Amino acid sequence: MRSRDNDRLAITPLTVKDECAVLRFSGELDRGSEEFYLDRIGAVVATGYRHLVLDVTALVFCDSRGLNCLLALRWLLQRREGSLLLACVGRRLAAVLALTGSTEMLPVFSSVSEALRSLPADQRPDWPPTESAAGPDIPLHSPEPLETSWLTDTNPHFPRGSEAG
Repeated sequence: MRSRDNDRLAITPLTVKDECAVLRFSGELDRGSEEFYLDRIGAVVATGYRHLVLDVTALVFCDSRGLNCLLALRWLLQRREGSLLLACVGRRLAAVLALTGSTEMLPVFSSVSEALRSLPADQRPDWPPTESAAGPDIPLHSPEPLETSWLTDTNPHFPRGSEAG
């Protein structure tokens, strides 16, 4: 199932297993797509996925606001004893991560296979996916504007200026 695109970002589930999901990001992750991102990713986390591998091959733009979205997700997943792994990072995103020192917090892998190998074997979904071309059926819309864990305690990366919160 492909997410409904906003005009800037698409999030497509590729494969899942138990508490791990592999998602493909396409487009731009910035202020214009932040509310869409928070809603879609909030729904995935609320469903119980706590290990996320993001295939960002097709992510063509990510600014500081988009980086804060990724860091907020990392913070949330760590609170749930999970992890956020980035796969197939392009030159532009790699430069943003390096310039901000974020590579220490956001592990980067050259492929989805490599990222999955860093997880416990019992948490790894099949890769490449063996399911139908439509992808797994996971929710990509939260019934609330945001999954409540985004706002609990003090997430130092949560985008405070968005209309989502």
